[in-house]
Amino acid sequence: MKQKKLILASQSPRRSEILKKAGYQFVPFPVYVSEIPNKNLSLDEQILDIARRKTKGVLEMIRDKGPVFENSVILTADTMVCFNGNALGKPENEQMAFDFLKMLSGQAHQVKTAVDLLDLSTNENMSHIETTAVFFKQVSDEEIWEYISTKEPLDKAGAYAIQGIGSKFVEKFEGDFNNVVGLPLHALEKLFKLKGWDFLKVL
Repeated sequence: MKQKKLILASQSPRRSEILKKAGYQFVPFPVYVSEIPNKNLSLDEQILDIARRKTKGVLEMIRDKGPVFENSVILTADTMVCFNGNALGKPENEQMAFDFLKMLSGQAHQVKTAVDLLDLSTNENMSHIETTAVFFKQVSDEEIWEYISTKEPLDKAGAYAIQGIGSKFVEKFEGDFNNVVGLPLHALEKLFKLKGWDFLKVL
């Protein structure tokens, strides 16, 4: 079977890094769509809906590229930090980052990533939601503001990066670490295997 091309429709350097470390060759294809959740949907449906918006956005952009992408699979993803049934997106400012981290202090929360896959040669679509539980230590206001001063939390869902300085707030996690970073690699590779998709790898 001819090896497929993987198109990563994301502007996240973290998702690119996860795929690179796993040895995948891929075409980075940043796509810009509204990431405002549809509150009429359940949390899982909201996350999937955003991932599918990205897939649709890529399709519209490559429609005129013809056969270049015909043996390709589009991969899109969206990650949300969920606490008490509410989604915590990227904070709009430092005060919001503080409020998020204060809320998570000493508590358990969930990180959910929706992945959406579309095979351009068959139009077959597959999606999956992976959930990881993350447990925060009790964190003081001073520690939170000190962390915010590093600017790391300001473009992260839930206002922290588990792979960065924010790891010091994490007591433990249950599930896939990469899922919290932004891409559930184990689940993704299971889906690839299930579909019999063979992608180009870095030699």
